[in-house]
Amino acid sequence: MDKPSPILQDEFIRLVSENRGILYKVCRMYGATEADRQDLFQEMVIQLWRSYPSFRGASRFSTWLYRIALNTAISDLRKQRRHITPMDPDLLPTQLQDIQYSTEKEEQLQQLYAAINKLTEVEKALTMLYLEDKPYHEMEEILGIPQNNLRVKMNRIKEKLRKMTKEAAYGIG
Repeated sequence: MDKPSPILQDEFIRLVSENRGILYKVCRMYGATEADRQDLFQEMVIQLWRSYPSFRGASRFSTWLYRIALNTAISDLRKQRRHITPMDPDLLPTQLQDIQYSTEKEEQLQQLYAAINKLTEVEKALTMLYLEDKPYHEMEEILGIPQNNLRVKMNRIKEKLRKMTKEAAYGIG
């Protein structure tokens, strides 16, 4: 990989910075510990950077970013051991290397995330997109699952989460 132009780097940094909340949410959803979340964030940025030259703008940048971030997180989970793909740090935009994962709202979301963490990988992804108010057609584009199936899955997930939070409130389970 050749060293990219400063214009390409600046554009990438701007777009990822504008959408970094998405990355934080994916990290929170799929990383068990703070260290896991930081490692996952770094891996997602690397995968985004590697894939960026192929981004053609056929979809919104945020949709493309969600797809890369979720695929990276799910792939990472499926590996039994953590494996960070080596990459020459000089090829990464330096301004992104300093972005830190933010945990300021973690306490407010702890109960919700505890229930969500009991969901399957796909259910977690769908829940996150739903909480982001993504329309079903965009969820279909990101996850590759037909809208009708997504609606059925989301209804089942809502019921599952209601049951889990109710059980947690009453100390059941």
